[in-house]
Amino acid sequence: MLQKVVEYAKQLFRMRVPKSVIEETSRIFEVLPETAGQLSDATIPLEKRMSIIDSIFPTEVRDTLKVLCNDGLLSAWGEVAEEYERISNEESTKLKVHLRYVTKPEEEQLKRIREFVYNKYHSRNIEVVLEEDESLGGGFVLEVGHDQYDWSTKGRREQFLEEMQNKRFSNSQQDIISILQSSVEDFDLKAEKKEIGFVSSVGDGIVIINGLDHAMYGEIVVFDNGVRGMVQNIERNRIGVILFGDEEGIIEGSRVVRSNKMAGIPVGDAYLGRVVDALGAPIDGEGPINTKEYRPIEEPAPGIIDRKSVNVPLQTGILAIDSMFPIGRGQRELIIGDRQTGKTSIAIDTILNQKGKDCICIYVAIGQKESTIASLVENLKKNEAMSYTCVVAATAADPAPIQYIAPYAATSLAEYFMYQGRDVLIVYDDLSKHAVAYRALSLLLGRAPGREAYPGDVFYLHSRLLERSCRLSDALGGGSITALPIIETLDGDVSAYIPTNVISITDGQIFLESNLFFEGQRPAVNVGLSVSRVGGAAQTKAMKKAAGSLRIDLAQYREMAVFTQFSSDLDESTKTQLEQGAILMELLKQPLGRPLSLGEQVVTLVLALHKEFLGTAKKDVKDLQNKVLAFFNEQEGDLIRNIEISGLLQEDMEQRIIQLYHDFLKKEEEKLS
Repeated sequence: MLQKVVEYAKQLFRMRVPKSVIEETSRIFEVLPETAGQLSDATIPLEKRMSIIDSIFPTEVRDTLKVLCNDGLLSAWGEVAEEYERISNEESTKLKVHLRYVTKPEEEQLKRIREFVYNKYHSRNIEVVLEEDESLGGGFVLEVGHDQYDWSTKGRREQFLEEMQNKRFSNSQQDIISILQSSVEDFDLKAEKKEIGFVSSVGDGIVIINGLDHAMYGEIVVFDNGVRGMVQNIERNRIGVILFGDEEGIIEGSRVVRSNKMAGIPVGDAYLGRVVDALGAPIDGEGPINTKEYRPIEEPAPGIIDRKSVNVPLQTGILAIDSMFPIGRGQRELIIGDRQTGKTSIAIDTILNQKGKDCICIYVAIGQKESTIASLVENLKKNEAMSYTCVVAATAADPAPIQYIAPYAATSLAEYFMYQGRDVLIVYDDLSKHAVAYRALSLLLGRAPGREAYPGDVFYLHSRLLERSCRLSDALGGGSITALPIIETLDGDVSAYIPTNVISITDGQIFLESNLFFEGQRPAVNVGLSVSRVGGAAQTKAMKKAAGSLRIDLAQYREMAVFTQFSSDLDESTKTQLEQGAILMELLKQPLGRPLSLGEQVVTLVLALHKEFLGTAKKDVKDLQNKVLAFFNEQEGDLIRNIEISGLLQEDMEQRIIQLYHDFLKKEEEKLS
């Protein structure tokens, strides 16, 4: 009978009947003892006893109870339940050891392996599974639960390459032969414990993994086929990983190993003038990039004590921005507007204007076409701007994980320069596509969708990115990162989810309006909705004085133009105000790739706000401005350079600018006569 009890218990365990069902069945027998009596009574027809089992007991145990009833052993259920408990406990404590080998181990070797496992895990209850794996090259790999010990040829090779790579980063001045020689001399093979997991599911660049209980958020994990991924989701019994490569070769059951390293990219001066992907690998066909350092893509933003107030201007070369919405080094100024309104053009002109100003530029393209990025790089090369610029590209063809990490990786590169005491300008083009990529990842990872299907932490997505842009204190070198994030709106709706998030994170916004753009007012800056929260603190004294009442004059002009559009009888002062406003609007127009120097902007504003351009036909204003600036650069270059260097505009300098303009007009009249 004892043998039968054991057999029934093993059968229940093989059927994977839950422990709770066994306990529930035992409770039914305790609470309803008369039922046990009826089922054991041979005088009651078997069919009736079977129907009682079907009506009272859980589905999972009915077949076993019917066999017990038929054999007259129902009274032994308590013993069956106890035996089931014993088997269950024994199996739960059994160590499952997976041994992969090239040459099958002998019995003596297996005995030593069992002894090794006992010394490590203090258990004799071991189940060894043997598997031949020729890819190891030699030796064997021992897996105990989610721990791995690698004594294989393949493992030695990988360990040696990793050690050589680490030495290369730490000894960047050494040549490759010296590094190789020292790596061979110092190499010490270690079969250290590695934590492994197994792929549960894979698809759309997302891998769900069982195991890796100690993996950290943002840690790199390595798959069997060499592809790397980053831990993005941590749940109670599994983790979600985003892939940085092709998912081909990754299937259910594939092994994954922790690297114990956070995701990062190589950084160095060699990146200037190059086009790279989100992982720092060159994609411009100009050979490898020799780097000295490695930085994590996610870094905490500098604290308040580590920062310094923003008071040094970063000239964009765009008159409408530098005069009314000044940007300081270390500021975060949002460029926002509908598609095809000139957002990228403003960012590129700002990059072009940094030539010779000791400011490094990083342009991050997120979700853009490769042809668009190629055209942009060509434009930068043509204007000799690539020497101080790096382009980080995550194209529309790249998977969502690559688009997601691109701005963080680019910011790590910017931080490398900032902590060297240098000024950096970084353009994120654009964060709307970045948020869409993150939404796709989050939904695939099973996170709960919120407003517009974005996850609840989408605000933190951009806040932790943009908070890294700042101006460091003198104690830390005084470097800075100035951020120009770009956001695309739909039909001018700045109250949508992502635009309102980024507006609240940044230190101001430049709002580009479609109507102004199509009217020919380019850059199409809406003076009413645009703002810089740093303001005059980031302006030179010369610009502050020259810009004077520009914003007020434009506001009055717009208001007056609305009220007088249907009126024909206007007094002289109103006509003058309208003419002056129209001239100012013309002067704020600026062609692509023609940023103005500080001196040129100051000269333009001094003449405009002293109403020296009054009487000029609207269509001739830009032509006149270009001729005047050409005259000043040729004849009075010292004046322009003086304004550039000192940042000051003295009273006598203003008068001199006006006098020189009058001299210019006389020369023009003489030419015509």
